[in-house]
Amino acid sequence: MNWDDTGFLISKIRYNENSIISEFYTKNHGKISGIVFGGTSKKIKNYLQIGNQLYLNYNSKSENKLGYFKLEIQKVYSPIYFENSQKLSCIISTMNLVRLLTADSQSNIEIFNLIEKFYLILLGDEWLKDYILWELELLKTLGFDLELDKLATKELLDDKLVYVVKSKTEKKIVPDFLVDKKIIVSDLKTLLKGLKLVSDFLEKTILKPNNLNYPISRTQFINSLK
Repeated sequence: MNWDDTGFLISKIRYNENSIISEFYTKNHGKISGIVFGGTSKKIKNYLQIGNQLYLNYNSKSENKLGYFKLEIQKVYSPIYFENSQKLSCIISTMNLVRLLTADSQSNIEIFNLIEKFYLILLGDEWLKDYILWELELLKTLGFDLELDKLATKELLDDKLVYVVKSKTEKKIVPDFLVDKKIIVSDLKTLLKGLKLVSDFLEKTILKPNNLNYPISRTQFINSLK
C-alpha cells in the first residue's frame, strides 16, 4: 500500500533510538499511524511538532501491518505559539481530542476541515469563546450533539434571565454564549463555565461509556487558563 496525502500530527511516541511512531489525521485517509525513521534526528524533530501540517508519503506491506512515513513540512503551527502557553496547550489538547475520538483509517473530510478552522480561531480576539463553540461543532460532527439550542430554556433567577437545562436529577445553568452564539464574552469565569459544561458532557456521554480516561492534556489546558 502506497499513497500520498496531507495531515496534521496528532501524536508521537519514541519507537527506538532513531525512530518514532507518529499518528496523523489526514485529509483523505482519516487517522493513520506509522513509523518515521530518523524521527529523533535534529533535522526532522524540529518540524515534527504536535499540530503541524505535513505532506505524507505512506508505505505499508499490508493493511494489517504498521507502515512508515516519509515527510515534508507544509505548514508550521505549533512553534508560532511556543511563547503562548495557553494557545500551545490548547493545540496539544485539541490534537489529543481528535486522536481520542476518531477511528483508525476512516476518512472524514469534515474533521480535517475543522482542524484547519481551529487554527483560524486561534488568530481571533475571542479565540477562547470560539474554541469552546468549535468543540461543540466537533462533537456534533462525530455524532454527539449536545443540542443546547433545543434543550435550554430561559428562567428568572435572582431577577436575571438565564438559560437552564433540566434533567430528572439536576438543573444546570448554561452560559448564554453556548445558546446565543452572537453574544460577546469577556469574562473568563463565564468562559470556564462553558468549557466545564462541555467537559462534563464529554466525560459522561462519550468517555466513560467507552472506558476512556479523561485526557490529562485537557486538564492542563484548562489549568493554563486560570
